[in-house]
Amino acid sequence: MTTTTRLPRTAAGPGRAPATDRHGAVGTRTLLTCAAVAGPLWVAVSIAQVLTREGFEPTKHPLSQLATGSLGWLQITNFVIAGILATAGAAGLRRVMRGTAGGVAVPRLVRVIGIGMVAAGLLTMDPADGFPVGTPEGVPETMSWHGYGHMIAGSVTFTSMIAAGYLLGRHFSRLGNRRLAVAARVAATVKLTGDAWAMGGGQAGPVTIATGTTVMFALLAYVALHYRRTA
Repeated sequence: MTTTTRLPRTAAGPGRAPATDRHGAVGTRTLLTCAAVAGPLWVAVSIAQVLTREGFEPTKHPLSQLATGSLGWLQITNFVIAGILATAGAAGLRRVMRGTAGGVAVPRLVRVIGIGMVAAGLLTMDPADGFPVGTPEGVPETMSWHGYGHMIAGSVTFTSMIAAGYLLGRHFSRLGNRRLAVAARVAATVKLTGDAWAMGGGQAGPVTIATGTTVMFALLAYVALHYRRTA
């Protein structure tokens, strides 16, 4: 009598040993959990502050503005923790996506997103437009060095999000998962459109940026959970 051992399904591709065999299932699943938690955690903590911080107007102030004022440490910590989780999660995505379309680029982009979030948290925006309470209305005449740093970190992070979304669309298209391929491309387009609207001076720009960011974080979380089930 013969027995057949069926290897677990993996994104490693034909002829490759499963990523979980090489790196350990527990470690990979833990890293993917980090990737899944990072974005939703950041969004949840940000929304909680939007609802409780005096003077904050979501149609007027970007979520990064929450890192200013006496309670700014909450959003700074939120950025740093979420960024660390995303950076760790990138390692898990690298393992499970190895040998597939986008299997190198997507994890690298997620790592850049994580590092960018940490930088954006440590390099805070300048108080502006009446927030925190007591700040004069309008944009400051001069921007601090950390304000410039935040702007650069944010631009790199948002660009990486958009690129990761479109590459995930290609990744899942190659794997024959049309539903996730479409979802990834739609999420990236929502983020791209929202950022472009805001940069063009569109009304309620901070809302469109936050919406696109939330959608992309939701996509990355779902992808991490999708691969965690078979890791």
